[in-house]
Amino acid sequence: MPYAAGERKRTTMPQLVAQKGGEPIVMVTAYDATMAKLVDEFVDAILIGDSLGMVVQGLETTIPVTLEEIIYHTRMVVRGARFSCIVADLPFNTYNTGPAEAVFSAGRLLKEGGAHAVKLEGGLAVAPQVKAISEAGVPVVAHIGVTPQAIHALGSYGKQGKTDAQAKYQLDSAKALAQAGASMIVLENVPHELARQITEAIPIPTIGIGAGPHCDGQVQIFHDLLGLFPDFTPRHAKRMFEGGEGIRDAIQRYATEVRERSFMSK
Repeated sequence: MPYAAGERKRTTMPQLVAQKGGEPIVMVTAYDATMAKLVDEFVDAILIGDSLGMVVQGLETTIPVTLEEIIYHTRMVVRGARFSCIVADLPFNTYNTGPAEAVFSAGRLLKEGGAHAVKLEGGLAVAPQVKAISEAGVPVVAHIGVTPQAIHALGSYGKQGKTDAQAKYQLDSAKALAQAGASMIVLENVPHELARQITEAIPIPTIGIGAGPHCDGQVQIFHDLLGLFPDFTPRHAKRMFEGGEGIRDAIQRYATEVRERSFMSK
């Protein structure tokens, strides 16, 4: 939301929940203090996603990302962001075995990383974990639709919820996760009409990524928004800037000037 100079304070999860059906929630990923400083003034929430495995570490999937790595990057983001609500991902195999592990891992993200909320992937099966984390006093963002940590089970990053049975599962999952205490739900790459149905069916905000315009907010990956990978743009992404080409051009000009001995010649 727009703020007068000097007026804004840290956005809290209860404030974001209260935006359900109102002003759309703006969320973006960031992975270090510089990124956080660049986006903090304009967004409501920053996500330290395990997407860092692919866009920062160069991995093929998010699965190898560790809890320690998320904690490390969260600390950096917290240093750079004064206003945004900070949400950190629970990586693969840090909550899957049950509620006790989930609460312990979530606690580390808050205590050691400085996050304000955690995010975890999965539908009906993770409702007990969401309930336990929420009851421990930690705000939880759920994540359904395409869940990248389950890519080997899904087989692809294609849309989830296209058949009647799949759509029912996604809707049932959203209702169960909301009932379990989730504060928000990310809907990744689900059909737009299904996203609308889910958004209207649950009392908490939905945050879309490749899920159309009917959600209560949107989240995008920093690198995708800024075109930092000029040779590839995911279908769900919208480039707002051609940063990759600009950076390559700047480095090329720098290299040319150094080799021509004209850099810093005056």
